[in-house]
Amino acid sequence: MRIGLTLGKYSPFHRGHQSVIDTALAEMDHVIVIIYPSPETTNIAVETRAQWIRDCYPSVEVLIAYDGPREVGYSDELKRKHETYLRQLLAGRAIRAFYCAEPYGEHVSAALNCIDRRVERINPDWAGTVVRSDPYRFRHCVEPLVYRGHIRNIVFLGAPSTGKSTLSEALAKKFNTLWMPEYGREYWEKHQHERRLTPSQLVEIAEGHLIREEALLSECRQFLFTDTNAITTYMFGMDYHNAVEPKLAEYAKQAEQRYDAVFVCGDDIPYDNTWDRSGDQHRKAFQQAIIDDLNYRQVPFTLLTGSLEARIEQVSQQLASLVRY
Repeated sequence: MRIGLTLGKYSPFHRGHQSVIDTALAEMDHVIVIIYPSPETTNIAVETRAQWIRDCYPSVEVLIAYDGPREVGYSDELKRKHETYLRQLLAGRAIRAFYCAEPYGEHVSAALNCIDRRVERINPDWAGTVVRSDPYRFRHCVEPLVYRGHIRNIVFLGAPSTGKSTLSEALAKKFNTLWMPEYGREYWEKHQHERRLTPSQLVEIAEGHLIREEALLSECRQFLFTDTNAITTYMFGMDYHNAVEPKLAEYAKQAEQRYDAVFVCGDDIPYDNTWDRSGDQHRKAFQQAIIDDLNYRQVPFTLLTGSLEARIEQVSQQLASLVRY
């Protein structure tokens, strides 16, 4: 079997990397990709970057170099260190060709006694340093699933009239990005009957919300500020019917891990008693039910209080230290 090899940090995995892998797949029977953790370059976990490659190229074998050398350079000592590590990781497997677009192809291929197969970089934007400098501007250089991995999805929960929409919109303006309005409110206004929805309609809300949310995640910049999620829809189902359909429970379960940060908007602001709401007393009870449910699910969250400006500041401070993975 002709085995091709390529390696990198893939932070992020971009079209240049894909060009190398495409070439290897066209010429070899089997392709191995070695990926390095490289925490000094990116805060996106190596497992996530490895999964990007697996998702794009199911036939490729991906090896994670957890204990690989972190230093880079072309000194004889560093080259020997990398060469020794690669031989150990490959455990004697015969490599026919080493594929890359960088000068290290010469010494790596020599160490592995294989063909030095250089792949020309077609587009100067196909470089990790370029994409990392402005992922939004250069998102055409990566697969949509890779760009999606650079977006932090921030969700705001809370009872009706706790300021979720106002805060989401204000933060989107502050960070020059997009926000996801509450789809359930729009759906409810069109389909409610005597201020209620059926269990199956609540499932439709969860599904419709996710479709819109996913679309926005491919278009926003750095953050998406999301007003409510499937856990909220689940809570409305329990409030309406004291039960939910299994599909909605599944969507709520998925929502436990879907978001990079969860904020609960406090009910310490004046209640806006519009026709579609059920009163301040119900707001307080529903607010506590949401908090109890999050605690039961063991979903970490931050409770926001005070004015709009105070809440914006609280969120901004937490986002400044937020690690994507």
